Amino acid sequence: MADREAETSAISGQPNKITMDFDPPKKPKINKYAFTCALLATMTSVLLGYDIGVMSGALIYIKGDLKISDIQVEILAGIINLYSLIGSWAAGRTSDWIGRRYTILVAQAIFFAGAILMGFATNYAFLMVGRFVAGIGVGYACMIAPVYTAEISPASTRGFLTSFFEVFVNLGILLGYVSNYVCSKLPTHLGWRVMLGVGAVPAVILASVVLWMPESPRWLVMQGRLGDAKRVLDKTSDSVEEAQFRLADIKEAAGIPENLTDDVVQVPKHSHGEGVWKDLIVHPTPSVRHILIASVGIHFFQQCSGIDSVVLYSPRIFDKAGITSSNDKLLATVAVGFTKTMFILVATFLFDKIGRRPLILSSVAGMIFSLATLGFGLTVIDRSDQKITWALGLSIAMLLAFVAFFSIGMGPSPVVYSSEIFPLKLRAQGTSMGMAANRLTSGVISMTFISLYKGITIGGAFFLYAGVALVSWFFFYYVLPETQGRTLEDMEGLFGNLKWNFPKNKNKNKNKNKNNKSIHIHFSQFYPILPSKNHFINYTIPFFNTLNIKTSIFLFYLLK
Repeated sequence: MADREAETSAISGQPNKITMDFDPPKKPKINKYAFTCALLATMTSVLLGYDIGVMSGALIYIKGDLKISDIQVEILAGIINLYSLIGSWAAGRTSDWIGRRYTILVAQAIFFAGAILMGFATNYAFLMVGRFVAGIGVGYACMIAPVYTAEISPASTRGFLTSFFEVFVNLGILLGYVSNYVCSKLPTHLGWRVMLGVGAVPAVILASVVLWMPESPRWLVMQGRLGDAKRVLDKTSDSVEEAQFRLADIKEAAGIPENLTDDVVQVPKHSHGEGVWKDLIVHPTPSVRHILIASVGIHFFQQCSGIDSVVLYSPRIFDKAGITSSNDKLLATVAVGFTKTMFILVATFLFDKIGRRPLILSSVAGMIFSLATLGFGLTVIDRSDQKITWALGLSIAMLLAFVAFFSIGMGPSPVVYSSEIFPLKLRAQGTSMGMAANRLTSGVISMTFISLYKGITIGGAFFLYAGVALVSWFFFYYVLPETQGRTLEDMEGLFGNLKWNFPKNKNKNKNKNKNNKSIHIHFSQFYPILPSKNHFINYTIPFFNTLNIKTSIFLFYLLK
């Protein structure tokens, strides 16, 4: 039998590889070097998570020790998000000047100083100074970590590696909750100071490992250091061919001619960052405008869901639900942190398997349901004069369900998505704008929650968050294309068409080429295809373009 197959191949003059061409390609193994670099870079987000988590418990003791009002509590809790705006905006420019790696080091140093100031604060004003310094460090860390991770990761695992940012945010929140519970045994005047001061420890540890990390290959190319960039790409790519392909794409994006292959080359002036804000805000192309709307929008709606209200004020929410013991409230917040951490770990393994859009849309749908049900449970409790066990159980279950649904998709998605969609020249500043929108919205939500639930009741606040989440679902459905499996340099081609319409029949013959392009964009963006099917779709889509639109849709689903 084998001889007959060999004879057939010899007669035809071609190897028998038709079946082989349609076999699904083997999924590349995770690059250990890129994995380690991404792990170390995204660990910086522990700082943000710890600050959020530890403040939720520290506020209980700060209010009693410093004798501050609820308005001052709100400001103290949320102001760090507004302060972090300064760090987010500054980090974009700083990372273009000194590199992504050293910008991470700057973030650790600033947060260390802020944690020490908060730990030794003697009054409310002193504590606010510490929050200001720590906020700038948080802003630096939030902006630079996802950019570095996205730029150093191969396309096959970029979603998985970039989602580590949110994993460590949640780990930091959990550590903050645990710190609250442990330090609650200390005297009041000492307990909250230890809670806040301990935040300096991870900053020192993280700063010590930054120098081991390589610089971002894309930043190296922007500096004309092609030799150094090639060495980093060789270590962080899945194959030599992919490393060469990534280098060629980065050179093209940076404006470096393909024929320049020296280790150090002269970089065109425009690739050093001049005119970035003009290209990003003043006169953006349709694609860049769409990218900016998508990035700012996903960050805005993430925080408008009220997640920071739940994380920061969970002891108050549990108190409204009927849990009165301070010890029990702190234990319940640990359950919230544990739930968030577990489900964010699940999300990291799904980004590069099922895509960004399915995770985001399913996550938001679950959030809408859990927020509305939580609002119902808290309303029942609020209007009753006696303890209602079933409403208490429902409220606790829905609170945990909300953080679970949030963590499975909406939690990591903004960082993963916005860090990969901007063109190279605009990436640092564009990502910083998205993170600035994130921190600004978070600050507003955090600084108004107590006043909000006093004005419209605790149940009404969560009904409001559910309504915002419903609006966000439609925004994500119509504005966010799928980016799974695309290289960073290929992203811009996915954006620029906010209407998502099929071509009209009356223009079909007049603008045939334009219509064909629209059909291709529609299929590639609305129906995320797994990498194992790409070779098949690439051959079928041109065939569809020669057919009537309705027939194309029928055949597409049939073949899929």
